Amino acid sequence: MWQFLAPIHKAGWPFVAIFAVGTFLLSLMSSFLGIVGVGLTLWCIYFFRDPERVTPQDSQVVVSPADGYVSMITKAVPPQELRWQEGELTRVSIFLNVFDVHVNRIPVSGKIIKAHYYPGKFFNASLDKASEFNERNSLVIKTEGGQEILVVQIAGLIARRILCEAKDGDDVKAGDRYGIIRFGSRTDIYLPKGVDSQVLVGQYMIGGETVIARL
Repeated sequence: MWQFLAPIHKAGWPFVAIFAVGTFLLSLMSSFLGIVGVGLTLWCIYFFRDPERVTPQDSQVVVSPADGYVSMITKAVPPQELRWQEGELTRVSIFLNVFDVHVNRIPVSGKIIKAHYYPGKFFNASLDKASEFNERNSLVIKTEGGQEILVVQIAGLIARRILCEAKDGDDVKAGDRYGIIRFGSRTDIYLPKGVDSQVLVGQYMIGGETVIARL
C-alpha cells in the first residue's frame, strides 16, 4: 500500500487525469463501472509511481537502470545504428512488466557522448529479437575512468512511447532519473569488454540501487 504514496512521474499526470475523468463518466452509467474505473485509476497511479532510491556512492559500480527481472545475460553486438563498437559485449536485459516502476535511471556517473533514437517495431520485449528490431533509445555514457557503457530503452508489445530527457553532452550521475517507458518494456545495458555481470537471470533489479557489475 505504501507504494501508492510514492510521487507520480510528471509524464503520468495526463494519464491519471484521463482515467479519473473516465471513472467519473463510468460512475454516471453504473456503480459497478464506477468501481472498475476506480481500480483502473489506482493502477495508473501505481504504474507512474516514482519512488526515491538510494544509489551506492561508488564510482566503480554499475547500477541497474530499471526495475524488473533479468530476462537474459548474453554476448551481443551493440545496435548497429550507433556505429559505436564492433564485436560482442556482455548484455544484461531487464524486463519490466506493467506492475514495475518504469522510471529509468543512469547506471554510472560520467558524460553522455552519444544519444540515438531508433523508430522500430513492437515485438514482445521479452524476446531476444526485441534488442535488434524494436523501437529504442540508446545512450552511451563515458565514465570518469574512461570506460564506455551503453544503456538502451526498448519499447515492448504494449509500450508505445519512450521518453528520454538525457542528451549528448550531459553530465550525469549514477541513479539520476533520465526517462520513462509506457507501458511494459525492456532495458538493456552493455558492459565494457572484460567486465562481467554480477547478477543472475531471474534476479529482480531495483533501478538505481542494485549493483549489476563492478568496473
